[in-house]
Amino acid sequence: MDEVIVPASARFAPAKVNLALHVVGRRDDGYHLLESLVTFDQAAGDMVAAAPRADLSGLAAGDLSDRLTIDGRFAAGLPTGPANILVQAAALARKEFRRFGLDLPPLDIRLTKTLPVAAGIGGGSADAAALLTLLCQDIPGEARNAVFEAAIRLGADVPMCLDGRPALVSGIGETIRPLAGLPELPLLLVNPGIAVETATVFRMLARRDNPPMPEFPSPGLASIDDLVAYLAETRNDLALAAGSLAPEIEDVRGRLLAAGALFARMSGSGATVYGLFADRETCAAAARMIAGERPGWWLSLAQADAEKGTTP
Repeated sequence: MDEVIVPASARFAPAKVNLALHVVGRRDDGYHLLESLVTFDQAAGDMVAAAPRADLSGLAAGDLSDRLTIDGRFAAGLPTGPANILVQAAALARKEFRRFGLDLPPLDIRLTKTLPVAAGIGGGSADAAALLTLLCQDIPGEARNAVFEAAIRLGADVPMCLDGRPALVSGIGETIRPLAGLPELPLLLVNPGIAVETATVFRMLARRDNPPMPEFPSPGLASIDDLVAYLAETRNDLALAAGSLAPEIEDVRGRLLAAGALFARMSGSGATVYGLFADRETCAAAARMIAGERPGWWLSLAQADAEKGTTP
């Protein structure tokens, strides 16, 4: 008899931030070759929960249907069927588990969607990574490794979100070099409420063979000033195309700099922009300023709520 897997209950899925993103080539199969410096913003993320379905009486024999429900600020319009990456992640895990005599029952999956959609911060990929981590939490290493290795089929950002640490990422996203040498980052993410489709941005690229990222300093960067100096030598090669689709991106960047950011740049394919600050106090003050100026924008530091005594 197969062993039945009972997933852990819930996991936080933090936003992925591309501090730098170079497009350095394209494979024959159409996948772009990238080099990126990635970190994760623990102040912002979705929540993913999973449990075996309790109401199996209505399911036909052999039916492995998973049920996904979505709530939260950005739930509207998201699919709950096979087009959703969480449903795809559950199906991928179930298929890989079977190879090892493990049975994943039909799941109730709940997503609390607090990250904006199509925002360049890996929300869907982070959600899929969180679910796969939940499902694999108590799984033997060989089966868990098989699931994690297969995860890139869900999207190029999923492996780095599974790793969940600052890293240099290359290839199509499968080559991950974790970094211990990043300083603590007073980081603020701001999105103007505009969805930018990644595929559209890549189609608009004028060039796909840009120069690579400079060598990351060894053993690392000692301060935020060192990081800013390094980032000044890097790029986001998607910024020009994304900016033509969403001119508001440059407005966001300008407001972050005006609010005291040492450095500001679009993350991923946009339209989210990150700002790096000298300290957390300046970062929090910038969040309050921008939230006051543009109350409809999304910010990773929910300072308006924090001032009311709630947690971001």
